[in-house]
Amino acid sequence: METKIKNFKLFSDERGDLIPINFSELPFIPKRIFTVNNVSVNSFRGNHSHFNTKQFLICISGKIEIKLHDGKYEKTIFLNKSESVFVDNLIWDSQKFMTEDSTLLVICSTEYNSEDYIFDFEEFIKLKKK
Repeated sequence: METKIKNFKLFSDERGDLIPINFSELPFIPKRIFTVNNVSVNSFRGNHSHFNTKQFLICISGKIEIKLHDGKYEKTIFLNKSESVFVDNLIWDSQKFMTEDSTLLVICSTEYNSEDYIFDFEEFIKLKKK
């Protein structure tokens, strides 16, 4: 499974941190952006796939474990501040929040659509075998 990992430039000084994200650096035009934070340490989020949506998962603070599954292989990636991973459509992903201050920024290629989600891992595997 090819995994696209990107380190966004992090600017830090006594005033704080700045992580600029230029949309021209992304493989799609963003349609939705959201954050996930205040997740209990060692708790999981995600645990689904999308039929159409592609995403960039960007660690804004803390440390987040990302598990990606392409239907055949699983890959684990650890993201620290300003690191990101591209999640293509039809890739199962889950995020484990490793520290109290973990914050995930998610940039999506589509607007929210409940019909785009696959929540059953066995259904996902069957779909990938077709």
